[in-house]
Amino acid sequence: MTPTEPTLAEQVATLEAGLVAQAPAELLAPFAAEQAALDAAGLPEGIPTPGTPMPDGNVVDVHGEATTLKQARAGRPAVVVFYRGAWCPYCNLTLRTYERQLMPALAAEGVALIAVSPQTPDGSLTMLETNELSYAVLSDPGNHIAGQLGILTAASDGARASQAALGIDVAKGNADGTDTVPMPTVLVVDAAGIIRWIDVHPNYGTRTEPAQILEAVSAMTGG
Repeated sequence: MTPTEPTLAEQVATLEAGLVAQAPAELLAPFAAEQAALDAAGLPEGIPTPGTPMPDGNVVDVHGEATTLKQARAGRPAVVVFYRGAWCPYCNLTLRTYERQLMPALAAEGVALIAVSPQTPDGSLTMLETNELSYAVLSDPGNHIAGQLGILTAASDGARASQAALGIDVAKGNADGTDTVPMPTVLVVDAAGIIRWIDVHPNYGTRTEPAQILEAVSAMTGG
């Protein structure tokens, strides 16, 4: 019998313990303060509800080829994952986990898995290759689709200073040269392009569990 894989929350706890062991406390403190503020602020207003159309827009694949989110779905239902970028350890952990725990079940149901971020195609390619992902990783230059969803955010001043000290330059990696990123968000979209389920995480240290996504997909497909 295959051992049960740890949940994303358990993997995040391990990741954060490793960060505490490796990075100076004064560099990590602004991230903890930022996450606490994001928790306190809660969900932004205006997030679309199930039953509304999924916003579309121009995106770019890892080879620099222009397409749209609708074209990437190719008439299929899809799980669409918005993530911050290849520089984000939480995002790398999450997308690797989705490869292992979601892809087989989604493929069996004919459901696409698509990851979207504001980074350049080079950053998307890094994410895909580093984590050995078999699903589409797309760039949303200027956060046009994420902006329509109302899920945009940016680092606090303290977190931005810690990012710089750690060699992270979000604006340099983003296609539009800003440090605006989407809140980690997962949407389940049906074949007609209608949002059937949405889960937004203002606090980037928390993520949507694969089991939650599979439950939402099952509810959509009747599986």
